[in-house]
Amino acid sequence: MRILVTNDDGVASAGLAVLAQAALDRGHRVKVAAPAEEYSGASASLSGEEVDGKIALVDAHPPNMPAGVECVGVKAAPALIAFLASYGAFGEVPDMVLSGVNLGANTGKATLHSGTVGAALTAASHGIPGMAVSITSGKPQHWETALLVTKFALERWESRTFDGRILNINVPDVAPDRLRGLKPAELASFGAVQAQVHRGDHTHIAVTYSAETGREEPDSDHYLLTHGWATATLLRAPVNDTNARLRTISLEELGITPPAIRDSAGPQEGIAVDAATVMRKT
Repeated sequence: MRILVTNDDGVASAGLAVLAQAALDRGHRVKVAAPAEEYSGASASLSGEEVDGKIALVDAHPPNMPAGVECVGVKAAPALIAFLASYGAFGEVPDMVLSGVNLGANTGKATLHSGTVGAALTAASHGIPGMAVSITSGKPQHWETALLVTKFALERWESRTFDGRILNINVPDVAPDRLRGLKPAELASFGAVQAQVHRGDHTHIAVTYSAETGREEPDSDHYLLTHGWATATLLRAPVNDTNARLRTISLEELGITPPAIRDSAGPQEGIAVDAATVMRKT
């Protein structure tokens, strides 16, 4: 398989080498294309440094990268890198995108904002299987545990029929012999941080961040991680909710005077409305 490795911590992060090594150990071909700078919290942003329709590339030498792996730094968010890869921007279109290893867990509602997860979801939305991997520490001491879990998960994920889902893996920063195992998990119902907002003057908003805690949720990724388990959670790229009950709203209901009907046999013009979008249709 052709595997693209990316992240949101930037091309200087040691986590890239862990994913590259896991893919090589599984016998795959690896290309690394990661942001030239940190893009944490970028979610699925398609932002990048573009000049005349060209995204800037820079030389990249990620630490501890296995010999022979081609690496490039991209002045773009990780989701844009995955997007570009789906069009062959970095050579052949990859068969899978591995994102991470992120410095810090991506659990609960925090996954919505994660650039690591955003890259994998963007790949999936373009028909490419993806896996995001994170480790709980900002300064990991046990990369070997992340490597072990990644290889195990990859072995099973690579043979799975693609159904639009990605795999979100979180690994505690503990020695392998202290790891309790790998367990399926639900997303915790709360995020990683909470904010206290204080309005300052008309040009500033003061914000203080602190760790968020919630009730005990024994099946959640956050709970299991704090109790020594690596976790695996299935996530899906955005899809429409086919169970939604919406109806067409007429122009009259919206307080708009309908235009003159040119063809009395033709359909009445209306507007379909949902919570976020107004779409004109005939």
